[in-house]
Amino acid sequence: MDILQGFEQAKAGAAAAGLTERQGAVLERALGLLVEGGERALTTAGVARAANCSKESLYKWFGDRDGLISAMITYQAGKVRTVEVSAGALTAETLRKHLIAFACDLIDVLSGDVSLALNRLAIGQASREGAGLGRLLQERGRRQISKRAAALLEAGRKAKLLAFDSADEAYGTLYGLIVSDMHLRMLLGENAAALKKEFSPRAEKAVDAFLTLHGAKG
Repeated sequence: MDILQGFEQAKAGAAAAGLTERQGAVLERALGLLVEGGERALTTAGVARAANCSKESLYKWFGDRDGLISAMITYQAGKVRTVEVSAGALTAETLRKHLIAFACDLIDVLSGDVSLALNRLAIGQASREGAGLGRLLQERGRRQISKRAAALLEAGRKAKLLAFDSADEAYGTLYGLIVSDMHLRMLLGENAAALKKEFSPRAEKAVDAFLTLHGAKG
């Protein structure tokens, strides 16, 4: 990921969570602490110190620690960008372009240290503390991404470029084609850097396979 892409994703994450750029920067630092030091590093005092803000500001913006973690997940999920576009503005070419951009963002975010750390933490907690973090990742993470992507797919269907019965099911197919077993392999320790050369071709192949399955015929 280049610097400009990272900056644009950060802006998208803040916008998706309804945050100012300053609040987004605080969450970015909190996510960095999670990657660097694990769950124990994610304290209110630690985040305030690392982000150069007061604990009072953290409580005002995010509430308690659970609220902070929820905001972190929403912010991270917002980095997977989708466009809001009307059916009338779509062509086969622009739809494919938008889907490939979404696929690249999804792969980039899922393969990043932050998402891997959050998922590993959720897996570890599920066996000893219930599935609270796992539910947050589903509700504030995957479902929010799914909702935005499904809106793009619906626009494609209204433009008679896509054919499917359920946008949610169609998104499930698209997600599976994009991610495949890649995320699991990285969660199990496979080097993400070694896989990065596959990311762009994977995104294009996944979208083309999806369009073969769900592209409107005739």
